[in-house]
Amino acid sequence: MRDLSRATGMSLAGLYHYFESKERLLYLIQRHTFTTILERLRGRLQHVHDPEQRLRVFVHNHLEYFLAHSRAMKVLSHEDDVLKNAWGEDIASIKREYYRTCRELVDALKRARGLEFPSRLAVLSLFGMMNWIYTWHNPRTDADADELARSMGDIFVRGILGQPSRAARNGKRPS
Repeated sequence: MRDLSRATGMSLAGLYHYFESKERLLYLIQRHTFTTILERLRGRLQHVHDPEQRLRVFVHNHLEYFLAHSRAMKVLSHEDDVLKNAWGEDIASIKREYYRTCRELVDALKRARGLEFPSRLAVLSLFGMMNWIYTWHNPRTDADADELARSMGDIFVRGILGQPSRAARNGKRPS
């Protein structure tokens, strides 16, 4: 709360006047963030029917929001397990919906292309790739959300559409 007070120029007492606790503020930030991302995604997916393009819309929506709100997203990444009780359950429910949405998009692409791969692993890998961007992205030297979404989308989609490794084709586990 002290950091937030300094960053906003509002006194600590002023913050506590509007928010009874750090947890309440964190809950409101997370709820706003995740519902906004989901609402924007739903709107963007309405008129897109190709499974690959729908997945790419997901990636673009995620990265665009993440880069535009990088400080909030960094907090969300690190304060993920702070909320308990009803607040934590509410946020967990929204996050599960977001995960399910991505999983459904991946599964639709799998069906459309007749692919076999573990959807859960693919989705979690995609989130891992997208969510760690705050650790390295520099807006002065790195690509913007459009280019990053295109590149990350290519890496992900080409990976799940590509041929399995030689070891996987031979039934061997990597050493």
